[in-house]
Amino acid sequence: MNAILERLKNPLVLAVIAFVVGLLIGWLVIGWGLWPVKFVGAYPQHLLYEQKVEYLRTSIEAFGQNGDPAKAKARYDAVGEGAEKALTEIVQKPGGLSPELIMAFSMVATGKAPTEVAPVQLTPGVEVTPAAEATPKPAEPVEEKKSLLSSLWPVLCLLALVLAGILVYVFLLRGRNFKKTGEVTPAMEAEEARRQATYTDYSTSGSELPIAQFMASYKLGDDLFDDSFSIDSASGEFLGECGVGISDTMGVGDPKKVTAFEVWLFDKNDIQTVTKVLMSYHAFQDAATRQRLEAKGEPVLAEPGSETVLETQTLQLVARVINMAYTQGSALPPDSHFDTLVLEIAIWQK
Repeated sequence: MNAILERLKNPLVLAVIAFVVGLLIGWLVIGWGLWPVKFVGAYPQHLLYEQKVEYLRTSIEAFGQNGDPAKAKARYDAVGEGAEKALTEIVQKPGGLSPELIMAFSMVATGKAPTEVAPVQLTPGVEVTPAAEATPKPAEPVEEKKSLLSSLWPVLCLLALVLAGILVYVFLLRGRNFKKTGEVTPAMEAEEARRQATYTDYSTSGSELPIAQFMASYKLGDDLFDDSFSIDSASGEFLGECGVGISDTMGVGDPKKVTAFEVWLFDKNDIQTVTKVLMSYHAFQDAATRQRLEAKGEPVLAEPGSETVLETQTLQLVARVINMAYTQGSALPPDSHFDTLVLEIAIWQK
């Protein structure tokens, strides 16, 4: 479970999940619920049996109005399989249709002259005779009435795009880059400190070079600080993820007074995520705080130049404090919460 939660910290993973969820919502809610597919203009032969009966009833009524034997024959033939059964049902249950009209339709449509009823009187000048073979015609398309939701479709699309843009700004950018006023934000200060930090040159010590090096930077006021990095091999194979985020705070009000950070390592070949907690001097010396944070990971005192090692089945992480400073002049105890933290993370593959 921890591994899943840690992987969700990756914006790429969140984007993929959001795409899949949006696809499912569009398919199930919109495609099946709000705007399901509607078939119109189908051939009579594709109708259900009950609909074929109704189609023949309508055809018989039309035949009583126009007396056109060719159209009657074509409409009967267009029903295809089940036409004879449907016509028999209409003969047995005529409803509002006269038996004479039904039999007259049967005579011109099937070529079978009924003997049990007298000929029906149709439109003057029209003689009822068996019709020649006629080409079946499709049922006349039914114009689908536009619903209120259909008319609002463009507006709903526009609102969805606006909402998507807001979500991208809030969750991906997270307000950490710029303000409209041009004010320098804590996140911008942290980013500048990260750019100025110097990575450790492991080649000078003769030790094995890491497969990846990352730099994470925090500044007081960056309340959404949570950096995560993907670990890939030289060939591009995904090996895992690592990162650092806020673990514990003290006091009330804004900005957050951060007293501890979580450094974590996820290995795709391991069953759990390894975590250690970098603590301020005051938090580390406080027995109650240390005991409470032990549930998150092994407590480690953060000091300039100190290194913290995390190991999994196939990966090793070394987190080195490049720079750090506590907030001064606060009403809270001295050396209790961080003003600055720049942390270098180096990864080796075992």
